[in-house]
Amino acid sequence: MAVNNPAGEPWLPHFAHPCAWDTAFPPLTLPDMFAAAARQNGDKPLVDFLGRRFSYRQLHAEARRFAAGLQALGLAKSERIGLYLPNVPIYVSAYYGAMLAGMTVVNFSPLYTLEELSAQVKDSGTRLLVTIDSAALLPTAIKVLDATALEHLVVAPLGTMLSPLKRIALALIGRKSLTPIPLRSDVTRWAALLGNDAPEPVALDPLTDLALLQYTGGTTGTPKGAMLTHQNLSANARQVAAIDPRAGERDVIVGALPLFHVFANVCVLNRTVANGGCIAMLPRFEAKQALATLQRVRATAMPGVPTMFQALLDHPRMAQTDFSSLRICISGGAPLPLPLKAKWEAASGSRLVEGYGLTETSGVVSTNPYEGEERVGTIGQPLPGTRIRLLGRDDPLRDAAPGEPGELAIQGPQVMQGYWQRPEAAAAAFAMREDGRWLRTGDVATIDEDGYARIVDRIKDMIAVGGFKVFPSQVEAVLLQHPAVKEALVIGVPDPYRGESPRAFVTLSDEANGAELKAWLDARVGKHERVDQVVVRESLPKTMIGKLDRKALRDELGL
Repeated sequence: MAVNNPAGEPWLPHFAHPCAWDTAFPPLTLPDMFAAAARQNGDKPLVDFLGRRFSYRQLHAEARRFAAGLQALGLAKSERIGLYLPNVPIYVSAYYGAMLAGMTVVNFSPLYTLEELSAQVKDSGTRLLVTIDSAALLPTAIKVLDATALEHLVVAPLGTMLSPLKRIALALIGRKSLTPIPLRSDVTRWAALLGNDAPEPVALDPLTDLALLQYTGGTTGTPKGAMLTHQNLSANARQVAAIDPRAGERDVIVGALPLFHVFANVCVLNRTVANGGCIAMLPRFEAKQALATLQRVRATAMPGVPTMFQALLDHPRMAQTDFSSLRICISGGAPLPLPLKAKWEAASGSRLVEGYGLTETSGVVSTNPYEGEERVGTIGQPLPGTRIRLLGRDDPLRDAAPGEPGELAIQGPQVMQGYWQRPEAAAAAFAMREDGRWLRTGDVATIDEDGYARIVDRIKDMIAVGGFKVFPSQVEAVLLQHPAVKEALVIGVPDPYRGESPRAFVTLSDEANGAELKAWLDARVGKHERVDQVVVRESLPKTMIGKLDRKALRDELGL
């Protein structure tokens, strides 16, 4: 049954003691969190990058030197510093170093086109951009430098971050993947920017000063910059660390998720720093390399999106990989198909739990417990210090009727301040209630009697079929039960009689045809949920982190 709470109050966490935000997660800046971790862990490795290790002390010292270099350029508190980087060690130094100087980091995806990067540089007012000498990144960054108000480009040679052996290999076989760094007054090498003196101290208020502008993925329109404070991010890192029943034990996490995305930013980087662990960092996800790294470092945890776990299962090296050290895998970014969960757990022997979060919540809202009772198909219970409730879909100032799905709303220390330079969009994102503001997620959900939430679908993705509402994710979940179906997307297409009809698009792991799949599906869903056809494809569109993308599919089909 979908309820807010038998007592009429929003749900608080069940697997942790409910607690006030200010006492459980007192205000904390990210530089202070990093400095404390460096003092405590010293020469312990924070990053293992393709076999080369970087200690807490080393990366903290480099972050301080980067902060001093920014200040020497005349950049001041609250200026925006852009990171246009894959997963490389200097990401850590640049991220925390910019914040040490009181500046706001802006994450830019290495997959952005010139137009996308230029638009977000302009929108954010970024003054300095950090990248590497990759042929896929540096030429684009230079074009943005010439076409926008961007003032400084800082470039780090990839080779300087590799072990000597890998550096030689890069020099011999990787020349085509690199671009010479141009000699220009507005282009500076990473090492040349690093200052030799300590940075000037900058007073930061963790509750109000922005640490990060994180742009939304753009699946529901033009990307918007979520304004995340130091407390938003540090609280969420501590919330994630708090639910680990084995916190304090050996902690090595596979960092294959891109750090420019909010999921990895909190669950890989900030959470690991808060926990004193080590990130086995990979420049990008590649199944063979991820499996080899997991075994080499004897990883204890690995977060990912469902398509990553499917790719690992599909790789022939999966059967030869030793997973004995792996304690927990966390799936986010998209619904976790139950057959995929079962296959992964059977093959790896590690638990794969589903969680949920948004850019607007600094990363994580809820998850199934790492140990103890989980409820498959749900997104688990809210993190400590987080409250959830269901709003009426027609009136967000009222709660959903008992027993009815509603729009999931969130309150907690990780919830953003608003959208950068978009006050109207920010106002629309919140429901102002008597007990404060609640972030509207746009997701339709149910909450059971024990506080486990289940996402039914996106409000904007619901399909109107002759007066009935069809939730695409429910039809997709049924399709994924067919042994031949690997991936599935369901969207609405125009129908002259019913207004819209559901249509399914699938990729296969075994032989089948669309007509057979449609007949199989028809027998398992309601009449209004039956698709007009099942289209078999070689691939389905995905977002930058590998999440299946309904919007891109609709755009591709001109819908």
